[in-house]
Amino acid sequence: MNTEDLSRYQAVILCGGQGTRIRAVAEDRPKPMVEVGGRPILWHIMKTYSHYGIRRFVLCLGHQGEKIVQYFENYHSYNHDFTMQVGKPGAKASHQDAVRGADSDVDDWEITFAHTGAETMTGGRIKRIRRYIDQDHFFATYGDGVSDVDIPSVFRRHVQAGNVATLVGVHLPTTFGIVEAEESGRITSFREKPVLPGFINGGYFCFTPEIFDRIEGDQTVLENDPFRGLVDSGRIGMVPHTGFWHAMDHYKDYSTLNDLWKRGDAPWKVW
Repeated sequence: MNTEDLSRYQAVILCGGQGTRIRAVAEDRPKPMVEVGGRPILWHIMKTYSHYGIRRFVLCLGHQGEKIVQYFENYHSYNHDFTMQVGKPGAKASHQDAVRGADSDVDDWEITFAHTGAETMTGGRIKRIRRYIDQDHFFATYGDGVSDVDIPSVFRRHVQAGNVATLVGVHLPTTFGIVEAEESGRITSFREKPVLPGFINGGYFCFTPEIFDRIEGDQTVLENDPFRGLVDSGRIGMVPHTGFWHAMDHYKDYSTLNDLWKRGDAPWKVW
């Protein structure tokens, strides 16, 4: 599927979490603003979508959402050289076009900032942005995980199956090694952090607008009643992804992602 086929669709990003498990680096900012390689992880997610032609975003804001608004309001000032005349009435900053041109694709982003409440659950945030969705399908994802998932392929399978919801399933590696032993106690093998069997919800979705009717209100968790109802009616599917996927839940995840970026070995950097 050509990326042009996806350009009219929107990506909804859930940005309202408080990041309580990663407070070491998220105390003064919302979790999607925690930086990987000097840029918010939210930026990395948006770059992935825009690589596939999806440049229209709806950001579901919550905890410290104003920090996200401020970042994009001052995006060029934060990321590009600029010249400012101080002391003259009406003086404005002039960004250096030669520098800005290196990242000019960002200028094509259309971002809707939706204040979806500080305490709203995942399903409630989705329901609150219903009025901004203007197509027969839309993408959604959590604002704290990066992946090299093939988004056009996921979309194609979602449409072909006629699902209301399609999610990307990923394998979860354990955080501990596995020791295998005989009944006598003699160890037969060590396996360092093996991948667990089965799949978990990777947090990358395709939806049709019917999903809004499956969500009751602000306190609805997307993964509970809405998804269970779709399971019962056979209207939800999964696309397995065996490539790179990593959520940023703890400080260790923050360190891992930044180390990968620093080494130039960031598999999610598909752009």
